[in-house]
Amino acid sequence: MASLLTDPLFETSGRGPAPSKDFYYFSVTKSQVIWRWWKISPRLVDRYSKPGEEKESHSVFLDDTELQREVRMVFGQKILQFTKALCQGHYNYLERLSDFILLRIINYLELEDVGQLGRTSHRFRQLCRSEEFWEQAMRHRCCSISSEVPSLALEVGWRSIFFTNKLQLQKLLCRRRLKAEEQQEVHVYDEVTKSEGSVNESSGSEEEILSDTICLQGAGTDPGLDTNPSCDVGPDLEGDCDSIKFIADRFREDIRFSEVETLVEKRKLSRGVGDSTEPI
Repeated sequence: MASLLTDPLFETSGRGPAPSKDFYYFSVTKSQVIWRWWKISPRLVDRYSKPGEEKESHSVFLDDTELQREVRMVFGQKILQFTKALCQGHYNYLERLSDFILLRIINYLELEDVGQLGRTSHRFRQLCRSEEFWEQAMRHRCCSISSEVPSLALEVGWRSIFFTNKLQLQKLLCRRRLKAEEQQEVHVYDEVTKSEGSVNESSGSEEEILSDTICLQGAGTDPGLDTNPSCDVGPDLEGDCDSIKFIADRFREDIRFSEVETLVEKRKLSRGVGDSTEPI
């Protein structure tokens, strides 16, 4: 237990009571008591005053009523009683333990005792209300915990789960599971909708490219079109649409015919019929 005692055992600092603005430092080590002060004043007399320091052993401090009076005046009666107990060898080892060890000890107490322990000090109050304590209490008192419970604890807290009965907890987990499935379905639906939109955009761009190609071909001389200069050149929308449709059909037929020729040539080559330039 002696390894838990750090040096200094206790130290604090602060400004003196109003209207004084002097600054004080008080420390208790394993062998002595240290008292320091700094004079802070706008007066010319105190402007060049140097800091002071006083060191005493534990036994001398217990008999020094003047220094005890100054400690009580600056830091209060509780600090004075605590430091006197340290000088007498009364150490509070429980306060010097780490939070991890204290949580392990608290988990062996009954819930009524945990509530009483939380009223003893600010530190124990924080530990008894912490999520770490209630998580350990849940795992210590329950035989098995499903993988969904920790994720639910992030939303409602381990303390709420601890005081929830099993039936209500199963309902909460079921609702959370259904909510997650609905969100996943909505996410999948959004992805499908986005992919369909991208496909529509790509098909629209292909149609635009095809129409541009048709317009470029229509600019030249096509033997299927009537290029008689005696024809009327006036705005005929229906005639233009028919011409574009006709050109598009011709374009598609040419593509199909070239694909058929390519397929037949491949078949001939695979069968070893002869030159691919022979008539079909």
